[in-house]
Amino acid sequence: MMIDGARKVVHGVRSAVAFFRLIEDPDRLDEVFELVEGLDRVQPAMVERMVEAFRREEIGAAALAQRPRLGLPDMVVLGQLPRGTLGREFAEHMRRNGLDPAALPQRPSEDELSYALAHLYETHDLWHVLTGFDTDVAGELGLQAFYLGQVEGKLGLMLIAMGLLNSARDPGAYEDRGRRMDAIARGWQLSRKARPLFGIRWQDQWHRPLHQIQDELHLPLTQADALSSAA
Repeated sequence: MMIDGARKVVHGVRSAVAFFRLIEDPDRLDEVFELVEGLDRVQPAMVERMVEAFRREEIGAAALAQRPRLGLPDMVVLGQLPRGTLGREFAEHMRRNGLDPAALPQRPSEDELSYALAHLYETHDLWHVLTGFDTDVAGELGLQAFYLGQVEGKLGLMLIAMGLLNSARDPGAYEDRGRRMDAIARGWQLSRKARPLFGIRWQDQWHRPLHQIQDELHLPLTQADALSSAA
């Protein structure tokens, strides 16, 4: 019992450290998952609600049962697909931002919860491509607002709060407040009409035109479109 209590304290401290690091730099995906894992140990019910919500959707339930993984997409092969396809746009997004899937940790998927976290982690940049959000702080906050409507739980609110605290404490970030607030508004409105993205077998979609996939998922590209579709 004492060991379990000590572990909870350790994970609570790690979550707190991740929280403050994210206030300093809201663009740290590694710290986001450090925070999630800490919350899973300290407040497991909060994270379990996320899985329960995924299970209520047909595509989410199937994904949790079958646990398909994105794997390590071949950026050379995807980069040779026709322009405008999901695979080509994803490859260009990764190249443009200096990202390499092979450099990202491959998270385990031993049960439903670990699979959900692994799937969200490995598809994070795909969601950037699908929603049109950039990878700067404004774009990350917009995507977190989108997650808020797609993923059950308070994590999205916590991450948005961290981004706003960063905007308040950093003079340079404060000057970017307009873009950040616009992105948050767009992400939230976009999530209200979009179909669930969790659990889609993206490896079967690489060859398809991105705009067709966005249409099917009800993902308008502009803020004005998102606001009008949510009205």
